[in-house]
Amino acid sequence: MYEIEPLLGRNIMTFENKSMKNSYSLLAGSLALAFACSSPKTTEKTEAPKLSGNPIFEGWYADPEGIVFGDEYWVYPTFSAGYTDQLHFDAFSSKDLVTWEKHANILDTAAIKWARQAMWAPAAIEKDGKYYLFFSANDIQRPSRDGWDPNNDINHFGGLGVAVADSPGGPFKDHIGKPLLSEFYNDAQPIDQFVFKDTDGTYYMLYGGWSHCNIGKLNADFTGFEPWEDGELFHEITPEGYVEGPFVFIREGKYYFLWSEGGWTNDSYKVAYAMSDNINGPWDRIGTILENDTTVATGAGHNSVIQKPGSDDWYMVYHRRPIPNEGRDHRVTAIDVMEFNEDGTIKPIKMTFEGVEANAISQ
Repeated sequence: MYEIEPLLGRNIMTFENKSMKNSYSLLAGSLALAFACSSPKTTEKTEAPKLSGNPIFEGWYADPEGIVFGDEYWVYPTFSAGYTDQLHFDAFSSKDLVTWEKHANILDTAAIKWARQAMWAPAAIEKDGKYYLFFSANDIQRPSRDGWDPNNDINHFGGLGVAVADSPGGPFKDHIGKPLLSEFYNDAQPIDQFVFKDTDGTYYMLYGGWSHCNIGKLNADFTGFEPWEDGELFHEITPEGYVEGPFVFIREGKYYFLWSEGGWTNDSYKVAYAMSDNINGPWDRIGTILENDTTVATGAGHNSVIQKPGSDDWYMVYHRRPIPNEGRDHRVTAIDVMEFNEDGTIKPIKMTFEGVEANAISQ
């Protein structure tokens, strides 16, 4: 027999039968083991993904050209400043889109003797183990345009240049010692060039300001252009709404042509695009995919696109003006995810402060 005594709010059992006490001890141990086995396991804490943040690096930079060289992502931007101070290029590299290394002064006017002001919109590509950096310089004008100043000879000569280096971080040197293109074709100002290698190995240059876009075929050593079958050096392929900043990429057999609309000095700047079956178009405007978001930034445009090799991971690299903004040249470089609909059209880009998750090429 046993009796129960209350003690400090608990029931204490005293046993007169030793064998019964042992039985209850065994039962208590079994119950404790059962509860231990059935209790939930402690979950391990997962680390938050590493994010690039936006802007992706410090400083005033615009017109970013993104490209992959080997197992690294590279971005070549304009140093965003007044025309008299915009006289050099920096580059940035990353293994994972999150941590960026600055490569300072990879090219400047000391190497490009004919460039006297406003070097901008670099575009890089690799060919035969050499790295080529195409750029705009001097903001070349012509007498038929408003703003032509006969007494300012700085912008009477210039256009598109090309430099070369043994590595993507430079230093670069002038490839031909003069502008690659300084003439006006189809009334396109020779600025904002982009070089594209097609699937057949042909290298094309798309370029143009003043709402005109031309395409030409580069020769084998990037010192000039090959004529088209009709003898012309350049064909105009201007889509509706085009202002400047052309960029082309291929996805699942479709060609995508992106460009900037509006004015680069204000909040009307935005990115639109078209799709086609080949590099020559036709390029029918589909719509806008990047524009102002007054909760994040304004003046978003002059973009490029990066694809992680061997994947369907795509990113838009672009510049934007932070809020509040302090001036025309206060632009920063950002990156956000690019996604596609089932029919291949591009979803609108959502500008963020977070940027993108780490995504190493080698993983």
